Amino acid sequence: MQYIFFAYLSVAIIGLSIFIITRKNPVHSVLGMLFMFIHVGALYLFLNAEFLAAVQVIVYAGAILVLFLFAIMILNIKEELQTELFIGSWVMAIPVVMGLLIMLFLGLRAVKAGYTGLHNIDYIKTMTHTKAFGKELFANYLLPFEVISVILLVAIVGAIVLAKRRLR
Repeated sequence: MQYIFFAYLSVAIIGLSIFIITRKNPVHSVLGMLFMFIHVGALYLFLNAEFLAAVQVIVYAGAILVLFLFAIMILNIKEELQTELFIGSWVMAIPVVMGLLIMLFLGLRAVKAGYTGLHNIDYIKTMTHTKAFGKELFANYLLPFEVISVILLVAIVGAIVLAKRRLR
């Protein structure tokens, strides 16, 4: 039964991802993204990562999609609907897709080989998922976490400066 549930979630996430990038109307894409984020949250629940499931639904399905809808409302949708759906950049797309397929193949090969890291199920049973996640994030990945926060801060300040310039 668990394989059927995992297969459903996997196929639904892949199908919704394809749905998102093939829609011409951006509002339809955002609604597809909402369903995809909910399915990813269900996948986290299936993997016993309740904290990540809650963050997925609250942050992504809640806040990020509201931001996307706000940006869509600012844009001129009528103009977007009249443009072509795909631009002719197949020359660049083929190597990117091949690289992604190679990474997928290597990742699946590592899973098939039975790769286990430090955070296996026995380690996580000794502490909660949230504590293991926080310990890993703030012990080993503190610098990338802070760099990303500075980049996001610069993006927010830049957006405010551009918005203020238009209002004048």
